[in-house]
Amino acid sequence: MQKRLVLLGGGHAHLTVLANLRRYINAGFDVAVVQPARFHYYSGMGPGMLGSTYEPGQIRFDTRKQVERNGGRFIEDAAVAIDPVKCSVTLGNNTSIPYDVLSCNTGSQVPSTVASDQAAVIPAKPIAGLIRARTEITTLLSRNKPVHVGIVGGGPSAVELACNVRQLANRFTSGDLRISLFAGSRILAGKPSRMRRIVSRYLEERDVTLFEGDYAEVAADGTIGIAGKENVACDLVLIATGVTPSPLFREAGLTHGDEEGLAVNEHLQSIAHDNIFGGGDCIDFVSKPLDKVGVYAVRQNPVLCHNLLARLKGEALRSFSPGGSYLLIYNLGCGHGIFMKGPLIFSGALAFTIKDLIDRRFIRKFRM
Repeated sequence: MQKRLVLLGGGHAHLTVLANLRRYINAGFDVAVVQPARFHYYSGMGPGMLGSTYEPGQIRFDTRKQVERNGGRFIEDAAVAIDPVKCSVTLGNNTSIPYDVLSCNTGSQVPSTVASDQAAVIPAKPIAGLIRARTEITTLLSRNKPVHVGIVGGGPSAVELACNVRQLANRFTSGDLRISLFAGSRILAGKPSRMRRIVSRYLEERDVTLFEGDYAEVAADGTIGIAGKENVACDLVLIATGVTPSPLFREAGLTHGDEEGLAVNEHLQSIAHDNIFGGGDCIDFVSKPLDKVGVYAVRQNPVLCHNLLARLKGEALRSFSPGGSYLLIYNLGCGHGIFMKGPLIFSGALAFTIKDLIDRRFIRKFRM
């Protein structure tokens, strides 16, 4: 009987697998890719798309086209359950797909107590939600009335969103946009003080009001409450309070300790079921905690590509090494960015130019 490989998600960690899908098909394996939508959006360019530096079509991969052109099956649906004993995945339409080998690249989601379908509240992930945010902000500004956009979160994503909302607003000659960033304890907690100072200066230049020291609670109508202070009404709220993996893995008993992600070993292989693999934000690399940054998914790409085929063939697996320090560049809007690699930190147009070149090259490499 033909062995079956099922991929959950066509994200960063699966891009090399998708680019080499013919190797699996030619080896006699059936490959199915399950993804909630036809397109996968590149998160590194999401804030730039919000700010209109890029159009949505420039930052996405056509996963359906890529899979079907290379002989695989594309299933546009969401995985809602994994049964590691029966080796099957249940989809949103209540059907099940069996697998011999399963690989998970389901990404992450923004934890929020507010439902993501509320008109006034949009989470930073999935990235496709930022298309709606851009449309909403554009519509509000076109009415020539005061608009207040709130961003909740103190990390890099929140900073990038705030700066790129300002860039989007700069396209309008009229309209009054107020931007508030509710950063919790402090902006970019855990990052070097020099980086925090530079980013705080950019936020001030972008006329972003920064709230630090208190945690915000968001209501469905976009009202933001801070303990002991008057509530703040917003026309639109973007939630960027960190990310967490899908509950799929916890519910399937595939997690480890307090972590929510798929617990994997050095082969990116489940520590509980050796025919399940994963990469990107959805995994818990048990030997070493990994930051939720795209660079690790990119580094996992070739290892997953080899190991999935090797597991199907019964051959030796390769080990994944996280590698050393990695480059960080944040998009601060208006053609500027901030660059950090080890002790080197600088900001300005050059930083954004470097980021833009890297991002565009990444898209070209994997777009087919």
